Amino acid sequence: MTSGRSATATRHVPTTARVAGVGTAVTSTSYSQRELLDRFGITDPKIRSLFLNSAIERRFLTVPPTGPDGLPVPEIQGELLAKHKRIAVDMGARALQEALKNAGLDLSRIDYLCCVTTTGFLTPGLSALIIRELGVDPSCHRVDVVGMGCNAGLNALNATAGWAAANPGKVAVMVCAEACSAAYALDSTMRTAVVNSLFGDGAAAIVVTAPEPGEPEPEGPRILSFASHLITDAIGAMRYDWDDEQNRFSFFLDPEIPYVVGANAERVVDRLLSGAGLRRSDIAHWLVHSGGKKVVDAVRVNLGLTRYDVRHTTGVLRDYGNLSSGSFLFSYERLLAERAAEPGDLGVLMTMGPGSTIETALVQW
Repeated sequence: MTSGRSATATRHVPTTARVAGVGTAVTSTSYSQRELLDRFGITDPKIRSLFLNSAIERRFLTVPPTGPDGLPVPEIQGELLAKHKRIAVDMGARALQEALKNAGLDLSRIDYLCCVTTTGFLTPGLSALIIRELGVDPSCHRVDVVGMGCNAGLNALNATAGWAAANPGKVAVMVCAEACSAAYALDSTMRTAVVNSLFGDGAAAIVVTAPEPGEPEPEGPRILSFASHLITDAIGAMRYDWDDEQNRFSFFLDPEIPYVVGANAERVVDRLLSGAGLRRSDIAHWLVHSGGKKVVDAVRVNLGLTRYDVRHTTGVLRDYGNLSSGSFLFSYERLLAERAAEPGDLGVLMTMGPGSTIETALVQW
């Protein structure tokens, strides 16, 4: 289905919150897939093929230093948690500052901060650590969304947009910070190889506000509605659990998950659109989570989208890998840079993750 423009008016606008700015950040070092294979001394032809045929060219990662054998030094779970804290706070703070700059605002304007992460557990949470790091007003309202996985960015945006709509004139910021380098397990199995071939470090932030009557509105899109679908039959298909053999947490992806997500994509998207009296042909812009080549292809085929429709999704996958909860905001940033969105255009945001869950949002410029 080719994207089209539509002047169709939605039947209701459940929230008047608008996106006012976006910012992203990554770590300092990137690697090609071949460089990673060589750095970790991986010679298994099946695993090498998995990495080299992933539609990923480079990823930003923070790998440990090499030991006497020339291979990266193993990291215990405590070291991985410390790495997550260091990287997530740094990237999250930089993404937040960039988003505020993009919106023409400063740190003093933040009234609500929602932070998302799955790649490590922090108490106090990422929101408190970023507030201290940047000197944000400590009376700022805050919430942390932890452990929801790659879909969590839209779960958090739902809450953030709702708060902004209920507090006109206030500024809400959502930050997704995923230090995927801190969520790796290294062994010779295909289970870990699939995960290790996909994820990269990255953070993204978005500023959301609902101006008071008479105030100028941001140029960004209005956030109209959300729709969610939990695939209960596949609740264990994506999970992050304890590995007794490695004495650390390990992420698992069922090989069938691309087809499970693809088979359920139509149901949730059509429910999102039917509530506004829309069809898929009314949607000009599709921003889908960069979950992996097979996942993106399955969603594209099942929704009848073109490769052009998901160009930003595949571009982010190529240049960064799967960035977990913030991936869709990297695609949104690219859409803005392209200057392709025009007033009245409709867009669908889609994320997928553990549960197994598909989250969607409808927006309009």
